[in-house]
Amino acid sequence: MLNITEIKTGKKILHNNEPYVVLDYQHSKIGRGGAVMRTKLKSLLSGTIIDYAYQGADKVEEAEISKSNAQYLYREGDEYQFMDMATYDQFSLTKNVLGEMALYLVEGTEVSILNWNGRPINVELPVKVTLTVTDAPPGLKGDTASGGDKVVTLETGLTVTTPLFVKQGDRIIINTEKGTYVSRA
Repeated sequence: MLNITEIKTGKKILHNNEPYVVLDYQHSKIGRGGAVMRTKLKSLLSGTIIDYAYQGADKVEEAEISKSNAQYLYREGDEYQFMDMATYDQFSLTKNVLGEMALYLVEGTEVSILNWNGRPINVELPVKVTLTVTDAPPGLKGDTASGGDKVVTLETGLTVTTPLFVKQGDRIIINTEKGTYVSRA
């Protein structure tokens, strides 16, 4: 059991007997009143985000989440197919569960699978992924008044801001935590 002071961003906890990850937290103590921990939680099963406030004496159970390696295979409608690298079992996760993470998945991407009660429930992406630019406006010479950046579209539909020299067909490295351009591949 965790005290409310042990709840931090990224911690996986049980809330209403369902695993959640803490996206954000804010601890406050007002005068004589007890401490309050306001949290933003994302369900690892459904992808829904909720706000919840824990009071001073509340205890929270940490979720028993194990990790294994898997490879992204392909997309079929709103289902994303993965294969466990150790057992070669295939399973799928929905777009609702993956959320924004789906924009970083290309065939062959290796991810960490979060398992709860013996079944895969979500993924953790690598910090950096390499994607191909499918649409990039031309970088005009002398167009540096706006800082020398332009917005490009990648093979997954993700749009990122890149330097002017990036063009269609380039392979670039993207930081998945911030959704930003890192460098050319």
